[in-house]
Amino acid sequence: MTLKRLFDMLLSSLGLLLSTPLWIIIPLSVKAEDRGPIFYFQERVGRDGRIFRVIKFRSMMVDAERHTGAVQAIEHDPRVTRVGRLLRATAMDELPQLVNILKGDMSFVGPRALRPQEREVAGDPSVLGIEQVPGYRERLAVTPGLTGLAQVYLPTDAPRREKFQHDLLYIQKQSFGLDLKLILLSFLITFRGRWEYRGKKV
Repeated sequence: MTLKRLFDMLLSSLGLLLSTPLWIIIPLSVKAEDRGPIFYFQERVGRDGRIFRVIKFRSMMVDAERHTGAVQAIEHDPRVTRVGRLLRATAMDELPQLVNILKGDMSFVGPRALRPQEREVAGDPSVLGIEQVPGYRERLAVTPGLTGLAQVYLPTDAPRREKFQHDLLYIQKQSFGLDLKLILLSFLITFRGRWEYRGKKV
């Protein structure tokens, strides 16, 4: 077992334990707004292209993608509910992904786990799928992460080409120290309630 995997297991177990009150408050809040499902399950692409199901607290309207299919999320997304806006600002909608980390589907740090056949939000989304973006295959060499270089330093709706460049840079420079730095920065963004572009480079 690698140090990274051991760290993931210990931190995700601790996170699940300490977040117990949120597992009561958040589901009640999500349910109270529109009586819809509490959890949202999505297929994601993991290491070596393996498909797994990610778990999230639902932050969008029910059947939000009925007419669009899998499209990259954008800032100020009109499909997001009022409770969902708070969950997304603090990344609490991704809290259930601690279970995915504990299972080994994900790591705390790595390229974001994308959806199969997800389309770009910029330009003509019917033309460019993520599989066609340079760097897509290379980023599948590592376990996807809850946070990472692209997640911390780029806005949500940044072009995939730019995000993949950050992912490849992380793969080249990855270390336990870099992971700790990105986790700490992620906690700071969460506490501020501002998952936004930080304007720095590693």
